[in-house]
Amino acid sequence: MLAFGQSQGVLIVLRTNLQSRSLDRRSRVQGLSLVELMIGLAVGLILVAGALTLFASNVVGSRNLVRETRLNQDLRAAADLINRDLRRAGYWEGAVNGTILPSGAASAPANPYAGTSGTFGAMSSQVNYNFARDANDTLNTNEQFGFRLSGGAIQMQTDSTTWQSVTDPDIVTVTRLQITDTQTNIAVGDMCTLGCNTTPPTPASAPTGSCPNPPTVILHRFDVLIEGNAATDSRIKRTLRESVRVRNNQFSGSCP
Repeated sequence: MLAFGQSQGVLIVLRTNLQSRSLDRRSRVQGLSLVELMIGLAVGLILVAGALTLFASNVVGSRNLVRETRLNQDLRAAADLINRDLRRAGYWEGAVNGTILPSGAASAPANPYAGTSGTFGAMSSQVNYNFARDANDTLNTNEQFGFRLSGGAIQMQTDSTTWQSVTDPDIVTVTRLQITDTQTNIAVGDMCTLGCNTTPPTPASAPTGSCPNPPTVILHRFDVLIEGNAATDSRIKRTLRESVRVRNNQFSGSCP
């Protein structure tokens, strides 16, 4: 048992220790100085500026990606339409009639839908062609088609007088439409029953006949080049190249 005086001394020591600990804790917990506050604000502003720059860069990149995707899709859709339609050039539902020589006729009936025309420029081409939509063997106004570049848009001819845009000039500006028409003639006179020469045979009993207009198969190909850019940003550009093989080979001439 501690005496009363001893207990008071212990209490005084304990109180002194508690006060010193409280003072030490207060000395450790102090506010920021003005310099430290300014440095903290500067670092915070730098981090915020970096985050805003990264966000703006992502927004611009996403917007450009959307423009590139729209540009590519529009040009691809236009190229596919041109390819699919040009393949039908010269289609004739009664094509078998062109291989049969009517009795007393000098030649078989000609394909009324054959032939292409246009202006095949390096920057702005126009192609015109025909194909049958019925079996009357007569070229009608709704069987005349074509493609051209006009006002920064690719247009399609849907009849003899009507042109419609197939690209949207508010999204895509088409700067170049080049169409090259290539024809290859293949002589097929050796497939005639008597053979085929371009000069009369000698002697007349020779097993070949005279062919003033020898039979020929015409292979037809179109090479298409399309260039365009986004309407809102000319720096975003695309170029497409396609080669279209016309399926309806034209036949000309006749066997002796």
